[in-house]
Amino acid sequence: MTDRTYVGLWATADGHVRHELLPNGRYDEARGTRESAYQGRYEITGDHIEYWDDTGFTADGDFIDGVLHHGGMVLYRQEASPTAR
Repeated sequence: MTDRTYVGLWATADGHVRHELLPNGRYDEARGTRESAYQGRYEITGDHIEYWDDTGFTADGDFIDGVLHHGGMVLYRQEASPTAR
């Protein structure tokens, strides 16, 4: 189950890593100029997120005070770009 509170675009302060959490339970991660570097599904329980990459990689993170902490990175909610799905 996804929590629509967290659906949207999240990015590191420098914009290098960007996670787009889609309302259908899928995510699309961009890194630098590489769009769709990683894609897969996610589930949110409370303030915890679990990721399952399409290649089989798994990861997780937590939303703390409106900020996503994931894999040693801190991602902030962003306004969706005009090209966002």
